[in-house]
Amino acid sequence: MSEAPVILTVTRAFAAAPERVFDAWLDPAMAGRFLFATPGGEMVKVEIDARVGGGFEIVERRPGGNGGSGDAHHYGRYEVIDRPERLVFLFRADPSGEEEWTRVSIAIAPADGGGCVLTLTHEMDPQWAAYEAQTRKGWTMILGSLATLLENGHG
Repeated sequence: MSEAPVILTVTRAFAAAPERVFDAWLDPAMAGRFLFATPGGEMVKVEIDARVGGGFEIVERRPGGNGGSGDAHHYGRYEVIDRPERLVFLFRADPSGEEEWTRVSIAIAPADGGGCVLTLTHEMDPQWAAYEAQTRKGWTMILGSLATLLENGHG
């Protein structure tokens, strides 16, 4: 019997229209400012082929421990692009292997009184269970950065 996948969900309200929130995920200029961006990191590559079957590669140069630095690579393959309600992509990050993809689903719904609510669901193989808290923290940071960009008029 196989183990059940790890499914984590992060929800965030935005004071921005669903279309603006959705479009930010597929716009290289915007995505490079929030998607996998960390304090102190430098985006060195943001390529997005925004179509079903297309994908993305986002590379950030991050300062490392022990005086070194390294590039953090993030890859995606789009399965569903249904503007402005739903985005689904297969995802992997180095050092995971070429075939070790996880699935990220984003649902965006208008909120009463304006803005919208985004629900991100990340389905991971049980082998990644030890990374659940770290992954949740990462997505929470990413959504917070997106909210800051959109709500401060920078997006």
